Amino acid sequence: MPAKKISPYGSWESPISADLITEGGLRLEQVRVDGSDVYWLEGRPEESGRYVIVKRSADGSSVDVNAAPLNARNAVHEYGGSAYAVREGDVYFANWDDQRLYKSASDGGDAVAITGEPTIERGDRFADLVVSNDSNWLLCVRERHNEDREADNELALVPTDGSGDVRIIASGHDFYSSLRQNSAGDKICWLSWDHSNMPWDGCELWMADFDATSGSVSNEQLVTGGTDVSIVQPEWAPDGTLVFISDESGWWNLSKWSGGKVKPVLTEEKDHGGPAWAFGFSTYSFLEDGSVLLKDSKDGKGRLRMITLHGQEVAHTNVEHSSIAEVHVVGSDVVYIGATATSAAEVVRASLGSGSYKTLKSSSDIELDDVYLSVPEAITFPSTDDGEAHAFYYAPTNPDFESDGTETPPLLVISHGGPTSATNSSLSLPVQFWTSRGFAVVDVNYRGSTGHGKAFRDALKGMWGVYDTDDCIAAADYLVGRGQADTNRLAIKGGSAGGYTTINALTFHDRFAVGATYYGIADLTVFIDDTHKYESRYLDSLIGPYPETKQLYHDRSAINFTDQLSCPMIILQG
Repeated sequence: MPAKKISPYGSWESPISADLITEGGLRLEQVRVDGSDVYWLEGRPEESGRYVIVKRSADGSSVDVNAAPLNARNAVHEYGGSAYAVREGDVYFANWDDQRLYKSASDGGDAVAITGEPTIERGDRFADLVVSNDSNWLLCVRERHNEDREADNELALVPTDGSGDVRIIASGHDFYSSLRQNSAGDKICWLSWDHSNMPWDGCELWMADFDATSGSVSNEQLVTGGTDVSIVQPEWAPDGTLVFISDESGWWNLSKWSGGKVKPVLTEEKDHGGPAWAFGFSTYSFLEDGSVLLKDSKDGKGRLRMITLHGQEVAHTNVEHSSIAEVHVVGSDVVYIGATATSAAEVVRASLGSGSYKTLKSSSDIELDDVYLSVPEAITFPSTDDGEAHAFYYAPTNPDFESDGTETPPLLVISHGGPTSATNSSLSLPVQFWTSRGFAVVDVNYRGSTGHGKAFRDALKGMWGVYDTDDCIAAADYLVGRGQADTNRLAIKGGSAGGYTTINALTFHDRFAVGATYYGIADLTVFIDDTHKYESRYLDSLIGPYPETKQLYHDRSAINFTDQLSCPMIILQG
């Protein structure tokens, strides 16, 4: 093997080019299972991002369900999600351009709209689609946009044959999600919440009797939840038990409604759920015996745990993928979207027990030698006000180059969006672009990020613009202190909420040499009148209610303090 070239950090030559990154890859989302058939959604960059439902049959053949120009994507809550549903070969989906619901043609012909056209006065959007047991209804959330007021969100039943009007079965709350029918068909459940909560702050879990023939609901009952308890992914177990994930313990843990009481299935210091920015994510599924198959990780490795509804772990399967999403059981197999630190996201079908798997679809056909890829190290470090934060540290990595040993590498700090979100250790070519050139990178999960419990998530309330910024600076200082970053060559970047953190770091502090903000927020007051319903009150908890805390909005908006900008910053907006 040839000797490495001696070259300063940041000057190394790399096969991971900007062109390679901008070629893009597929977005893989929303796995569904129908008998032995597996479906998923592909966002295709070569078709301007059009989302296509792909059906994979048991014989290994694949076919596109929605032909161009139909685009299976919705806009409820603006972020959408769960844009299609399938049952016994019939596929229903929302189309992006008109937000109407369509039914695919089983004979390969044109899909047929089953909801009406939007009008000048109003437009309807549909999300969280589930087909009823008798296939007569689409259970969903309808968001009706009106000219003269805030959008109305409701739980709806849509006749699958397009023959009748949409039936509203619940309304009055600001938001709804997760309308699910039990296997017997006589009960349903759902989630609701109101301003100024986001669903990860608090929501309510309801159940009711359901008459599928008439499409009527009766005997509504509040199961659990409230303004300070977050519920995610309610599902009915095969035996009729209502299972869900609750953060009442301080962590998003599996729970159940049994004997008229809420009982924990697991009580662990581990988050088994996440923030519901989009509809319909799936972190667990049910096995044929009624136990739960729960995605998990341990020591940076992926695994799938088989847990009874009494909380006993009876088995687990180790898998190759450290990141797992969209878990669905198919017989003795499981289908999910998985990724690792050195491989892109892919739809896989894995054997429960052995963990051996087959790739059904990869998000990228780019082939890179692993020796150019930096494997992240999970770190925890101290921050301000006796706090701590978390991050993934990527060391400079390139088999062809090394430093002369007299310098430490420049460091790029990345601040994720949300801010109620998180970064993970899955392969990121934009990160590897820098590490393969001799930069260190630290991808920060600042206070407020998910995946570290409710207290950590809530720590950012009232402190947005402060703790997130402090934690990004603390990450840089920590690595400088470990001798892994050059104190004079620190950079920071972020998009959206991460852009806000970046702008604040460069304006209110003098720690970084350069920065980049992508569609970042410089003026918090624009949120007051110029955002959509879903997050229109988001800042009530992150900053404070407006106008009562008007001065705080001013003081945390860097646009009012541009004279303090400490270094060059590139602004990419739009």
